[in-house]
Amino acid sequence: MNIIKNINDNQIITGLDIGSSTIRCAIGQIIEPSNNIKLLGISTVDSSGIKKGIITDRDKLIESLEKVLTDAEIMANSKVQSAILSITGNNIRSMNTQAAIALNRMNGATNNINNNRSIKSEDVFQVLDLAQAVSLPVDRDILHTMPQEFIVDTLNNIKNPVGMTGRRLEARVHLVTAASTAINNLINSVEELGITVDGLVYQPLASALSTLKKDEMDLGVTLVEFGAHATDIAIYYNNAIRHSATIPIGSSSITNDIAVMLQISKNEAESIKRKYASALSSMSSDKLNIKSESDNNIKDRSITEKEVSNYVEARIQEIFQMIIKEVSRADIKDPLTYGIVMTGGGAELRNIIHLAETSLGVKVRKGLPNKIEGTQEIANKPQFTTVMGLLLWPLYSNDHIRVGLPNQGSLKNIIQKIRHTIENMF
Repeated sequence: MNIIKNINDNQIITGLDIGSSTIRCAIGQIIEPSNNIKLLGISTVDSSGIKKGIITDRDKLIESLEKVLTDAEIMANSKVQSAILSITGNNIRSMNTQAAIALNRMNGATNNINNNRSIKSEDVFQVLDLAQAVSLPVDRDILHTMPQEFIVDTLNNIKNPVGMTGRRLEARVHLVTAASTAINNLINSVEELGITVDGLVYQPLASALSTLKKDEMDLGVTLVEFGAHATDIAIYYNNAIRHSATIPIGSSSITNDIAVMLQISKNEAESIKRKYASALSSMSSDKLNIKSESDNNIKDRSITEKEVSNYVEARIQEIFQMIIKEVSRADIKDPLTYGIVMTGGGAELRNIIHLAETSLGVKVRKGLPNKIEGTQEIANKPQFTTVMGLLLWPLYSNDHIRVGLPNQGSLKNIIQKIRHTIENMF
């Protein structure tokens, strides 16, 4: 009999990637003193009760969550006590904002204006707190406050201002917000199972952390997470997130197109998509004849692989045009040197990388999780990038919103143990 136990609880991190098509759970262990993470267990189940980030049936969602957690616990031989969740959906909004503080103003009094003062960590936290003090609707909450750069007097593009001297400190940040109702309902569903929620992470930011290389983030890259019901985008430049967005079309739209075209069930359409569809119709066969029967077995449908792929390519080209529009909104003057890194289940579609390079005119690669020990054996696919990023998030993200690890006790200990000091934020 396999008895689930806790393996040094304060070294365990759990990620729950809650999507509209699938839910994934990953359990990792922090390896000290390197702070590397080793994958202990992972599981995937079909998702029920949630669509496009909105819970439609709470009981079904809880049932799916319980199943995926149990499977991961058995594999890891560890009981999950807390988790970091992913979130996405049409309710997500992002913006860039900024704030500044006077360094020569202390305790309400202004020192000699000519006297510079050394910048401390507390100053950085203060200006980041001020940057997130934007006017939001009452029904929205801030998910992330991601520093882009600091400006000390007239010096810009500073990543770590601590120890520098000046009279004025400015921060430019990327804010990600979500509907309060969506956040609360998701948290409550997980807590119903006795799991403490340590934080929520916007899906493409988690995927970027597990997939992107430092040079890519520095010289410019667009991460595209091609999910079932949505396509998430995160654009990085100069080692900072510059723009993020959710496009409300994903790979399930391709499945729906095939189902309508052949008048078959979505399950059968999904099977045909995976077996025969190509993102590039010119590389599909016009000789292979795909036969399918309707649910009532009255009518037969017959179509070539090339015909199916024509519909697939048209839908993907529509998504690509939306990606181009989002990239233009990032307002980056320099070209994104590294083009696009594509993740998510949709990145597995045959020839989609080739089509992206041809249509978008940039370099494109498939993104795989590559920063956690053990992923090569059981999770080396683009659909695992988000859940792997959730394991990395508390230790390696530069998010100003405090995210804790499980079972660490007081808030003070969480902040000291988990969150980067400002010296290590970049």
